[in-house]
Amino acid sequence: MKKMLLLLCVLGAGCDAVRSTTDRVFGRDDAPAQTVTETGSTTSVSEEVLEPEPVSARPTWAGAKTSIAGLGDPTTPGRWMQTPLVKSEVTARVVVPRTGAQAYITLVPIPGPASGGSRLSLDAMRALLVPLDELVEVEVYAN
Repeated sequence: MKKMLLLLCVLGAGCDAVRSTTDRVFGRDDAPAQTVTETGSTTSVSEEVLEPEPVSARPTWAGAKTSIAGLGDPTTPGRWMQTPLVKSEVTARVVVPRTGAQAYITLVPIPGPASGGSRLSLDAMRALLVPLDELVEVEVYAN
């Protein structure tokens, strides 16, 4: 039985499907993929990898700004806070002064005055250890 299992493993390792999968997983695919055109010639195909645009490291202010935040759209995934404090997406440290809980959150701009309220994602509220059904005062730190 052991010999049969060993034989199946050796035969499976030689299979092209297994080899191509392990090559992709371990990054051993050095040759570019080739396709055959209608004229019969082969051309190499390079995969275009789209890099996500980097999120800025700091907002445009120094120190802390205070905002009152409630639960935003719970169906939108991620750790974000929609706030009128920023004009473009940035990452900042958000602290709940009442409990001292803190988390790094992506700030997403929304229209309105800087004194307007903010909306936290479900994941952000869990990270900050705040109740989902309450408004909470948060401090947003630029650095």
